[in-house]
Amino acid sequence: MRNPFRQFLDLIPTEPLQVGTVRAVANGLATIELPGGGTISARGEAVIGQNVFVRGGAIEGAAPALPIEVIEI
Repeated sequence: MRNPFRQFLDLIPTEPLQVGTVRAVANGLATIELPGGGTISARGEAVIGQNVFVRGGAIEGAAPALPIEVIEI
């Protein structure tokens, strides 16, 4: 029988799911601006100006065009 706490930790993804706006696309690599002002590069198909979900350096799909609120903890 596995440890219940270990089973719980296995449910949590290791890479966070982030949302950002595509600023440039070249050769299948997109430059994405995050809400805090940082930029990351990710593999995948996207259109400039599109909001996307990114995890682990890969675009997972389109994100809704909703207002984003940044809360610092």
